Amino acid sequence: MAFFLETLLGGLMAGMLYSLVALGFVLIFKASGVFNFAQGTMVLFGALAMARLSEWVPHWLGIQNMLLGNAIAFALTCVFMLTLAWAVERLVLRPLVNQGATALLMATLGVSYVLEGLGQTIFGSDIYTLNVGIPKTPVFLFQGVFDDGVLVNMEDVYATVVAALLVGMLSLFFQKTAIGRALRAVADDHQAALSVGIALDRIWVIVWFIAGITALVAGIIWGSKLGVQFSLATVALRALPVVILGGLTSVPGAIVGGLTIGVGEKLSEVYLGPFVGGGIEIWFAYVLALVFLLFRPQGLFGEKIIDRV
Repeated sequence: MAFFLETLLGGLMAGMLYSLVALGFVLIFKASGVFNFAQGTMVLFGALAMARLSEWVPHWLGIQNMLLGNAIAFALTCVFMLTLAWAVERLVLRPLVNQGATALLMATLGVSYVLEGLGQTIFGSDIYTLNVGIPKTPVFLFQGVFDDGVLVNMEDVYATVVAALLVGMLSLFFQKTAIGRALRAVADDHQAALSVGIALDRIWVIVWFIAGITALVAGIIWGSKLGVQFSLATVALRALPVVILGGLTSVPGAIVGGLTIGVGEKLSEVYLGPFVGGGIEIWFAYVLALVFLLFRPQGLFGEKIIDRV
C-alpha cells in the first residue's frame, strides 16, 4: 500500500507540473483562438533568464543572501516577460488582427524560433544550474501508518504547492475578474470585443504576460530539477496530451488533464510496464490523447463546436 501511495503521489506531483505548462496553451488560446507553438520556448526563455540573472545579480549588486538575490532576479525576469508580451503584441499580433487562425499559428512558430535564438544570444547555450532554495532531500511520511513510511521528494512537494497556488489564482482570475471575462470575450470574437470597447492590444499584452509568468514558473521548477538546458523547450510536448484531454478552452480542464495523465503515466509504468517490457510512461499520454481525439475531440471540459449548415 505504501508503494502504491508513493507512485500515486509521484503521479499527482508530475501531473501538476504538466498542468502548469498546459495552462500557457489554454491562456493564449482563450485570448487569441490560436494554438501557441512558442509556449515551450517561453518556458526555456524564462528559465534561462532566471538562471543567468540569479548568477549575475549577486555579483552586480554585491548581495550575499541567496534568497534576496533570487527575488531580485525573479523580478527582473518578470520584466523580461512583460517586455516580451508587449513586443509580441506590437510586432506580431497587432498586424494580424482579423487574420485567419493559420496566420496566427505560423506567427507563434516564428516567435518560437526568435525566442530560442534570442535566448542563446543573451544568456548563452550552456547547461546552467538553478538553485532557488528548494530542499531536495527526500523524506518519509506516514511512518506511524506504514512500517517503512511513504518516500516523498520534498522538491516535488514544494513545486506542487507552488504550481497549485498559481493554478488556483489563475482560475479565480478568469472566473471572477473583469479582465478575465474580457479575455473570454476576445477569444469568442475579436470584432465583437472591439465593438463593445475592449482594448484588444491591452488584453493581448496581459494574456501573453500571464502565460509568460506561467512559463517562467514552470521553467524555474523544471530547471531546478533537470538543469536549464535547451531540451527544456520540449517540455511543452509533454503538455500537449494534457491540453487535448482537458480541452483547449478550459483552465480546470488543464488541471484535471494534467493530474490524470501524471497519475496514469506512473501507475501504468509501475504496474503494467513489467508485462510489456517497460516504456509505457513515454507513450501513455499520447495514446490517451489519440483516443480522445477520436471520440471526444473537444476534451473533457472543452466547448463543443456545432456547425449548422
